[in-house]
Amino acid sequence: MKFNINSRVLEKLLAKVLPVVPHKTPQPILENFYIVIKENKLLVYATDNEIAIKATSYINAEDEFEGVVPAKLLYEIVRSLGDEDIRFEASPDYKLKIKTDNGQYFLTYLTDVEYPVMTAPTKETKITLSGPELKRAFDLTTYAVSREPARPAMTGELLEISEEGVKFVATDGHRLIRYLYKAHESEPVQQYIIPEKAVTIMSKLFDEGEVNLYPDDTVLGVEIENVEMITKLIGHKYPDYSSVIPLDNEKSMKVNKNKLLSSIKRMLNFGATNFHQVKLTIYEDVLEISADDAEKGHRGVDKMPCEFNGETMDIAFNTSYLADVLTHIEGDEVIFKINLPTKAIIILPSAQKPKEELLTLIMPVRLNNG
Repeated sequence: MKFNINSRVLEKLLAKVLPVVPHKTPQPILENFYIVIKENKLLVYATDNEIAIKATSYINAEDEFEGVVPAKLLYEIVRSLGDEDIRFEASPDYKLKIKTDNGQYFLTYLTDVEYPVMTAPTKETKITLSGPELKRAFDLTTYAVSREPARPAMTGELLEISEEGVKFVATDGHRLIRYLYKAHESEPVQQYIIPEKAVTIMSKLFDEGEVNLYPDDTVLGVEIENVEMITKLIGHKYPDYSSVIPLDNEKSMKVNKNKLLSSIKRMLNFGATNFHQVKLTIYEDVLEISADDAEKGHRGVDKMPCEFNGETMDIAFNTSYLADVLTHIEGDEVIFKINLPTKAIIILPSAQKPKEELLTLIMPVRLNNG
C-alpha cells in the first residue's frame, strides 16, 4: 500500500477523530486509529466504546489497506511536519513508513485484529441544522450540565423535539437553561439525552455546513460533511423540567447586563470563601450589588440604575452561578422575572433573536447575614 497526502490535510483529518481515543483503557486496541484504504478513499476511525468518529478523504492510493496504527504517535508525527507532502508505505513486516523530503519515520501497525465498531442508528428520525445553529445552541446551554454522577440523566444535555421546535435543555439543579429553536416540529414529543463529552466533541466538529442528526432509542448519529459520529445516549428519564419553571413571576427588573456582570465578577473578590454569595438589593430605580466577608472584614458595594416594578427586596445568589448565566446571555440588557426572593428567578435577554427563545432559571440562596 502506498499513497501521498499533504501533511496539513491529514493532520486536520486525524484531529477530528483523535478526541475519542482514550488516554487509559483496559482495551489497548482502542489507543489506535483503525485505518482503511479502499477505492482511493482513506477512512480513519476511532472509538472509546461510548463515542465513535469516522473521517474520510479521497486519495490516490496503490492497493488497499486495513489495519490499526498508534493514534497519538501518528498524529504527533504528522502535526510536527509542517506543510509538506508525505508518502506512506506499508510493508509486509508490519511497518508503516512515513517519508518526507527530509526524513523517514516507522510505526508498527497491526492487521487481522478485531477493532470494535459501534452500531449505527436506524436513521428513522432526521434533524438537519446548520453547524453554527447547533454550536450556538450548545454554547448557550451546556455550561449548566450537572457534574453529579448520582444524577445520571442530568449529566447530559436534553434534546427535545416537539410541535414548538427543537429544545436544548441543561440543568444542574441550581440553574436550568432552556433554548428553543423554532424549527423541525415533531409530534409526539421526542426526547434524547446526549452525554456532555459527546456535546463537547460535536461542537468542535461544526463548521458552516449542514449537520444531520439521527437519534434513536440508544444512540445518536451525526453527519458533518466528511465526518460521521455515533454516541450512546443516556438511558435515563430526564426530570420534568417544565414543572419547575414558574408561571407567576410577575415582578420585573431590567438592568444593563454588562455593568451587572462586571460588578458581580468584582464581588468575587469580597465574598466569604465558603459562601461565594452576592446580594442584590433592588429598589424602584437602583440596584445595589454587595458582597462581604465578615470574618476578614472585607466588603464591596456597587450601585447602578435599573427599572423595577415591585417593592424593595434582597435576593442572594451563588456568585459564580450568576456570573455564568449572565456571561451566556447576549445583548446589552437582561430582565429578571421575580416572585419571591426565595423562589426560582427567571433571567431573560431583553430581546430574543428571530426563531429562538432563551430562558434561564436560577435558584437564589439563603441570605447569609454574616
